[in-house]
Amino acid sequence: MWAEKIINYFVINVAKKVFWLDFCSIFTDQMGMCVSVMNNFIKKIALLVNFTLVFFTVQAQNNGSPLEDMVNALKNDRVAEMDKYFDSFVPITINNVQAIYSHNQANIVLKDFFEKNNPKDFTVMENGAPDNSSKFLIGYFTTPAGAKYNVYILMRLKGSFYIQDFKLNKE
Repeated sequence: MWAEKIINYFVINVAKKVFWLDFCSIFTDQMGMCVSVMNNFIKKIALLVNFTLVFFTVQAQNNGSPLEDMVNALKNDRVAEMDKYFDSFVPITINNVQAIYSHNQANIVLKDFFEKNNPKDFTVMENGAPDNSSKFLIGYFTTPAGAKYNVYILMRLKGSFYIQDFKLNKE
């Protein structure tokens, strides 16, 4: 809101003094009409600038790290959003039983798991990047039934970050 006021003040006052008053005095006899048209034009420009700033601010906020995206997907029950971090094959361990799934199978397996074990909350205990090509996350979540699951996610860089290991073990 304050940005819009500053932009409006700057654009209206500078434009009136520098360009528009000269333009209006040359091409119209009715100065009031020209200023009215100019004010409407400047308001539209200011509104466009405001929407552009808001759009880029929202885009910047949405571009989190892959681990932040994973945490948000788990916290907000949007498991399908993890799909973009699946490689061709995804190793998934559930209750100490490991299997390697195709991209589509991994999506189905995790969707099924989280439908049965919906996270009530998710807590990150540790995360980091031991080097530039990998990131990890260790945390846990509880279900409404009171079950607690430990979560371990390892991601590796292959152009983009992909899940290298995903473990869900009941405590």
